[in-house]
Amino acid sequence: MQPLNRSTVSARTYPERIIQFGEGNFLRAFVDWIIFNMNEKAGFNSGVVVVQPIEKGMVDSLNTQDGLYHLNLQGLDSGNRIDSIQLIDVITRGLNPYTQFDDYLKLAENPDMRFVISNTTEAGIAFQTSDKRDDAPASSYPGKLTQLLFHRFKTFKGAPDKGFIIFPCELIFHNGTELKKCIHQYIELWRLGDDFKQWFETACGVYSTLVDRIVPGYPKDTINEILEKIQVDDKLVVKAEIFHLWVIEASQSVAAEFPADKAGLNVLFVSSEKPYHDRKVTLLNGPHTVLSPVAYLSGLDTVREACEDDVIGRFIRRVMFDELLPTLDLPKAELEKFAADVLERFRNPFVKHFVTSIMLNSFPKFKTRDLPGLKIYLERKGELPQGIVFGLAAICTYYRGGKRNNDVIVPNDDKTIIDLLAQLWESGDVQTVAQGVLAAEYIWGKDLSRIPGLTALLAAGLSAIINKGMREAVVALLDATRHEI
Repeated sequence: MQPLNRSTVSARTYPERIIQFGEGNFLRAFVDWIIFNMNEKAGFNSGVVVVQPIEKGMVDSLNTQDGLYHLNLQGLDSGNRIDSIQLIDVITRGLNPYTQFDDYLKLAENPDMRFVISNTTEAGIAFQTSDKRDDAPASSYPGKLTQLLFHRFKTFKGAPDKGFIIFPCELIFHNGTELKKCIHQYIELWRLGDDFKQWFETACGVYSTLVDRIVPGYPKDTINEILEKIQVDDKLVVKAEIFHLWVIEASQSVAAEFPADKAGLNVLFVSSEKPYHDRKVTLLNGPHTVLSPVAYLSGLDTVREACEDDVIGRFIRRVMFDELLPTLDLPKAELEKFAADVLERFRNPFVKHFVTSIMLNSFPKFKTRDLPGLKIYLERKGELPQGIVFGLAAICTYYRGGKRNNDVIVPNDDKTIIDLLAQLWESGDVQTVAQGVLAAEYIWGKDLSRIPGLTALLAAGLSAIINKGMREAVVALLDATRHEI
């Protein structure tokens, strides 16, 4: 089988207009796929130069294939199974700034360069006081970017039309705000001057974004079938779900330069990303956190099994649609569509998402993903959301340890939390467990046992799970509230 490169397949070459920090699976399966579609359907005509953000990476492998790779999209679309393979041809080359620093800086000399996109992990947007202006390169991503911006400023003598549009994709809230703050810190540390600072402020834009697509990565289990279909040896195949969402906090003038809407893509330019951040955390991550222990202790192993189970599936939909969805402020129809899409993603037959992997650090996850919804629901409805509280009871029960059939239950969390739960469960009294968990201010930031009725409701959930077993406890919860899905 021939190696994949531009001599063995037919691929287009585009003018370089985008600098991309990061060569990993997510950017190639998400951002580069979006650019591919914009080139195909909206005449975007833009190529991507990939910059390796850390010293050890894979741009050499990317260059061996001339920037080419195949994307395998799999999932459900309105109930229909999708399993497609596309050759993505937008990457023109890769650079390692640790060995090609001069070539890296020359990117700033290209008058056609317009966009900078990054995904350097949550830890990537950080200010390092040890970075020096003359480092080749600076160690941090914001430091490298500041070096590039300053070189562009000098090259074009501060021309106002030579700024960059910058889209960070790191998974932190207000990633654009954080990146911009780091760049300002480098401007001060390196004394780059007020003229450069003014140019950066007026000619460049750093925009917060929210990205959403599940990318399992290299498809080890099906790679032989894929290679047989494409008939070239592609060592960089990447697999992803079909769902995609990119929310960018920017004006319509920026959207006009990045015409994703003309390509029919789910890329939204909005005045604030916060409602969409809240929506994702609440309706995707929130249900994940409470469904996982409920499913596992019911004898189910994957998210898909949980959603397709008659009883646990009803519980999941109750939490999503009746308890979490009403706590959000976007239009109801939009929220219901997003929630339905999430359920379809959860049921993706191509992805085995084990619930045990989600249960890592369940208490901090519940605090950020479900507790805000619990409080807003109580404020708006005047009562506690029983499904969410039951989910917390399931987490507490999972942290009790023991066995599920032949599997030993080993919770993974902060040792202080593990020790607290072990101590509370030694009492043998569910009221003591409920009171102790809710009163642990180092977990929640405040004493939740002061919320009227919460301790009693949590204790009731614990009692039902212990006395009836998880599955029957869920049935009792659904029957008691007479909830019809």
